[in-house]
Amino acid sequence: MRVLTTFGYVGLLRPAPGTWGSAVALGLGMVIDRFLGFPALAVAFVAVTMLGFWACGRELANRPGEDPSEIVIDEVAGQWLALMFPSAAFYARGWDDWLPWPAWVGAFLMFRLFDIWKPWLVGRADARHDPAGVMLDDLWAGVFAGICVILGGVLYHVVLFS
Repeated sequence: MRVLTTFGYVGLLRPAPGTWGSAVALGLGMVIDRFLGFPALAVAFVAVTMLGFWACGRELANRPGEDPSEIVIDEVAGQWLALMFPSAAFYARGWDDWLPWPAWVGAFLMFRLFDIWKPWLVGRADARHDPAGVMLDDLWAGVFAGICVILGGVLYHVVLFS
C-alpha cells in the first residue's frame, strides 16, 4: 500500500515531498500527454484518482485525522487534473507535440499555490480530516489551477495580443 500512496516512494523525498510528488507527476503527465495524447492522460487521471481514494482509505484506516506528508498520490491526481486543462485545450486544436512551456509551468505553479494556500473549497476539503479529504483538497486545487492556466492563456492570447 505504501508504494501506491507514496507514488513509488517519491513521497519519501525531502524536503517538500508534496512538491516532489507534483514535479514527478508533472513530468510523467507530460510524457503521457506527448506520446499517448490527452485521452490517455484523462484515463490515467481517473485511474490514479480511484486508486488514490482506495489506497488512502486503506493506508489511513487506523489513523483518523492524519494526512502524512509522504502520501503524494493525491498530488499526482491533482497535478494531472491541473495539467489536463491545457492538454485538453491543445488537443482540441490538434496539437500533438510537447505542451508549450507556459502551460505546464503554469499548471505546476498554480497547483502548488492552491495546494499550499488552501483557499475556499480546497481548505474545506482539507478540513474533513479523513482519507477522502486527503484526495479532495488536491483535486480542488487541480481544478482551480487548471482554470487559472486557461484564464492566463485567454488573457495572453485573446485580450493582450488579439
